[in-house]
Amino acid sequence: MPSGVDYSELGGSLPAISSLNASYSQASLSLPSPYYPPLPPGERRAFSDVRRTFCLFVTFDLLFITLLWIIELNISKSIWTSLENEVVHYNFKSSFFDIFLLAVFRFLCLQLGYAAFRLRHWWVIAITTLVTSAFLIAKVICSDLFSQNAFGYVLPITSFVVAWLETWFLDFKVLTQEAEDERAYLAAVNAACEPAPLISPRPVSDGQFYSPPESLAGNDKQFLRQGREAMAVVEQILTQEENWKFEKTNEMGDAVYTLEIPFHGKTFILKALLQCAAELVYQEVILQPEKMVQWNRTVSVCQILQRVDDNTMVSYDVSAGAAGGVVSPRDFVNVRRVERRRDCYISAGIATSHSSKPPHSRYVRGENGPGGFVVLKSSSNPSVCTFIWVLNTDLKGRLPRYLIHQSLAATMFEFMSHLRQRINEVRISYRS
Repeated sequence: MPSGVDYSELGGSLPAISSLNASYSQASLSLPSPYYPPLPPGERRAFSDVRRTFCLFVTFDLLFITLLWIIELNISKSIWTSLENEVVHYNFKSSFFDIFLLAVFRFLCLQLGYAAFRLRHWWVIAITTLVTSAFLIAKVICSDLFSQNAFGYVLPITSFVVAWLETWFLDFKVLTQEAEDERAYLAAVNAACEPAPLISPRPVSDGQFYSPPESLAGNDKQFLRQGREAMAVVEQILTQEENWKFEKTNEMGDAVYTLEIPFHGKTFILKALLQCAAELVYQEVILQPEKMVQWNRTVSVCQILQRVDDNTMVSYDVSAGAAGGVVSPRDFVNVRRVERRRDCYISAGIATSHSSKPPHSRYVRGENGPGGFVVLKSSSNPSVCTFIWVLNTDLKGRLPRYLIHQSLAATMFEFMSHLRQRINEVRISYRS
């Protein structure tokens, strides 16, 4: 960086960032974030995706065993004659009817336990697996099924394997993942309900004031509220860095992490070290979002629809396609709140609606959860800074979740490549 460029002066010349009054700031530190309220027990026990998959697998178990049994009945003789022999004249040594009843027993116990009552313990699956295993071992030893036909092998082996697959899936997938989600939820609630240490003190007024929310139009008050709520969630995400789950890194050392956020799902977090002053990144990424399309190829349109106050604006963005064109461009309407603090700059936003940009048939309207950009100053070296991008988005449309997650991480790395190139261009222009 050339010596003639003083970024402290640049920061001082930027528009002042107003804050809430002191009483609101003190009150907000003692109140839980609106995105982390304690949930009623009934809502917290709602179906997780992995539990829903388990229940579908249990249903498949019953249907598959039933289908195999019907095929066996049809092969032996006419189906009605076979039903009479196996059900009316039931014989433990030669009938497959009890294996079908065993599948019905597993289905009823597991669906009642883990779908109806939503238990979070393994004792129900332990009972069904124990009964199934003991019964099938006894039947194989005492019966003459293996001497009948191929189904003498297929039905008992299939029933045994499926029962143990259900046990493995519940123990290692359902209960484990739900326990991790519960720990993440409790950590979020604790962080929100206690005076969590923020990454820096709340900003003080720079001498500029705006009208109190009571005097603003209804939509403006909503935008202000949404901006503050998004800022609160981003702050909580930053205080939980020890809970971030590492996903991948690139050759530049940039790293992508994920964090499950209650009510919003998986959030992607990019963390990178930049060899430039924090004020330069603040100017290029946060202060002038509408100019980002000049250098950021992941965005094709960025317009400021409304400036609500010195802190808050409403923007319209169109993302470029991703994953080689598999993910088509999306458009977004976001409310953004910007705050300039002693040791960092933060821009936090969330999806909103605006009368000037209703959904259009040309694009799929995406929806962003709370996220934004954070630029952390270095206390020891003013020529470097840490850049954090918090991204929580729903691209809508019928896209596989794994494809979305892959494309988001790739898009974040691509954004950093464009940002570094832009920083180099700005440096060259300053030198000239």
